[in-house]
Amino acid sequence: MDATLGLPVLSGLIAVALLFDFLNGLHDAANSIATIVSTRVLRPQYAVLWAAFFNFVAFGVFGLNVAHTIGTGIIDPDVVDPQVIFAALAGAIVWNLITWGLGIPSSSSHALIGGLIGGGMAKAGISAAVWSGLSKTLLAIVLSPLVGFLLALVLVAIVSWASVRSTPFAVDRAFRVLQFASASLYSLGHGGNDAQKTMGIIAVLLYSQGHLGEKFSVPFWVVLACQASMALGTLMGGWRIVRTMGVRITKLTPMQGFCAETGGAATLFIATFLGVPVSTTHTITGAIVGVGAARRLSAVRWNVASSIVYAWVITIPAAAVVAALAYWLVSALR
Repeated sequence: MDATLGLPVLSGLIAVALLFDFLNGLHDAANSIATIVSTRVLRPQYAVLWAAFFNFVAFGVFGLNVAHTIGTGIIDPDVVDPQVIFAALAGAIVWNLITWGLGIPSSSSHALIGGLIGGGMAKAGISAAVWSGLSKTLLAIVLSPLVGFLLALVLVAIVSWASVRSTPFAVDRAFRVLQFASASLYSLGHGGNDAQKTMGIIAVLLYSQGHLGEKFSVPFWVVLACQASMALGTLMGGWRIVRTMGVRITKLTPMQGFCAETGGAATLFIATFLGVPVSTTHTITGAIVGVGAARRLSAVRWNVASSIVYAWVITIPAAAVVAALAYWLVSALR
């Protein structure tokens, strides 16, 4: 791996990666704040400030296992070059913008993974994939919303049983306060898992150019830059997707919002500590569906939920196709 990339081009690619991180925060702001906004516990402008703060400080809580998985566990680091990174980011950003424009809460994480796969395979074929890490990530596509669903369902049952002697007003008042804690935990998990994906991209780019020596690592300035970019994106909000996540899937009470956020946060904490790059969108959607189904199955607007699932299914291949086209285009222009 020769350090042949000029500083302006390297800086430009890092800037594009940080742009993706910003768009990730913008696109996934709904994941952090949809429930607390839809239950009217916080106004949207205050909710994004709350979420952005906890997005930023997440690096002080979690290790960098997810960044290492993205950097070395999806595509062989020896295959990575500036063209592959550019193609991966192009695939992820284009797909994010399309789904954001349509108000579809697709996964920024899987758009990035699809971009890496498309760029890497466009260069080196199927052998570019690191199947051990990729299979773990693909398995998480199924497991993360399922775990979020089940945890939220169980939490609703426990909380309902514990509150059976309380008046509805007292329950509502108590969970309006508790939702501040659950929203904080979810935002912390979101910042911990999602920002690390861009850290992994920038770090493997630096590694491929010989700037990190013989051993892959994530410089601290990369950590700070990625957390700040995501927090800034969250501040800008994503109101189209907030409406889908917080209102159109099912109507939520503060108690249900607390259960959805806590179930989603627990899932993200476990995945982040294990180094699995899960989708925060998948996780919170599964949890929201779980609390709606706990009330009654008809409380969930299954046509909305199913359209979201369709977006999940096509995200990785769609981003991979865009990334492969970007790689071939850049190669043809060289």
